Amino acid sequence: MSGIGYEALQKARTGETAHRASGKYLQGEVLARNQQGGSYRLMKKIDIQFDRIDAAISVMREVSSWGRERKYRIWTDEWLTKEKLITSEAQPENICVGMINGEIACAFILQWDDSSYWPNAPKYEAAYLHKFCVRRKFAGMGMTRLVTEAIRAECRKRGIQYIRLDTGLDEKVVRKIYLNAGYKIVDIIDYPNGRSMALYEMEV
Repeated sequence: MSGIGYEALQKARTGETAHRASGKYLQGEVLARNQQGGSYRLMKKIDIQFDRIDAAISVMREVSSWGRERKYRIWTDEWLTKEKLITSEAQPENICVGMINGEIACAFILQWDDSSYWPNAPKYEAAYLHKFCVRRKFAGMGMTRLVTEAIRAECRKRGIQYIRLDTGLDEKVVRKIYLNAGYKIVDIIDYPNGRSMALYEMEV
């Protein structure tokens, strides 16, 4: 358990992660259950790298293709281009990948304001997580919690109070993942077409 200690082990048993920030990367570590038994061990470390738009788009397209094959409602490739992803609020430096053991495990956008769903929130009040997707090889490893903890470390450095995101209210699997990771639904937006969006928030 080299350097992990009892407290970290207890956190792992409840699905929490240890984290730290270092240099240009955000790093997090996770303790995971051994598949052959009930023991826990240090399994993965994640490095979140900013300004990786080409790599992030590749991951997003890979994951969306997998989802479309299974008839999930997910982004089309037409939405996963530089022209669509880059906005006044999401510049190339906001587009990230998460690395585990030198391999890309996930991709997402992390921006510091979001006028579409949080128009009254001042800039830098929150970090807004968008387009978060995990490659299938790394599914089931607690990536949502792991990435969230790394983002929390960055928010603390910047004096940011919240992490926020949005999903369709009817997306039950995604809703369960975010609620289990510690997010709370703080608002619901209903649209004339019958769709609703759930707005999630976590205090840093």
